[in-house]
Amino acid sequence: MAKLESVYGLHAVHSLLKSSPYRVVELKVLKDRSDRRLQQILSLAEQNGISVQSLKRASLDKIADGNHQGVVAMATPGESYTESYLDTLLATASAENTNLLFLVLDGVTDPHNLGACLRSAEAAGAAAVIAPKDNSASLNTVARKVSSGASDSIPYITVTNLSRSLKTMQEQGVWVVGAAGEAENSLYSLDLTGAIALVMGAEGKGLRRLTRETCDHLAKLPMAGEVSSLNVSVAAGVFLYEAVRQRVKTR
Repeated sequence: MAKLESVYGLHAVHSLLKSSPYRVVELKVLKDRSDRRLQQILSLAEQNGISVQSLKRASLDKIADGNHQGVVAMATPGESYTESYLDTLLATASAENTNLLFLVLDGVTDPHNLGACLRSAEAAGAAAVIAPKDNSASLNTVARKVSSGASDSIPYITVTNLSRSLKTMQEQGVWVVGAAGEAENSLYSLDLTGAIALVMGAEGKGLRRLTRETCDHLAKLPMAGEVSSLNVSVAAGVFLYEAVRQRVKTR
């Protein structure tokens, strides 16, 4: 049997039970806690025949290295998404003439930022979040917790060669827009209504050279204050929702 992973936090566990209850082997909850949010989780566990164990806080703290909010799900690993899944997405979108929206993370290594990016991408209706296998944050318990359940709803695709995958996307009609503070064009001057991949670089370093050279456009966010850049997850949210705004406007 595959090694179980811990998924913790009210939002994350509730989402997991709603989307993939078959993955949950056991639920561990804080003893004597009985508020409405936990009761909803317990009800889902009962509906799916999942055993529940009540533990003292000290025992839960040992299982979850973070703010578990009184609930931890022991679950089998989620599905892994690779280039083949991306190829399927692109082929389906091409056949159905669908303009997909992608978020691409180039060298984002902080799981907190990954979780926040997944949450924003899922909320914006993105088809997937894409990142290179190396030098990227893994979809660990921290990222899942911060994503508030989005990690179970949106594919996180890891690819061997990011620039090659971006070129494959371009061949399928996807325009690649990279975020760069030194870019001449503002994000708000670009047409984001078609098939778009928004590429965010690592904080401090920005986009890698090959990634930058592969982009069709580079775009910046106007910065009116003294701070020269935004946290990558905040910037990703701004880019994603500018695309959402334009798409809603054209419907």
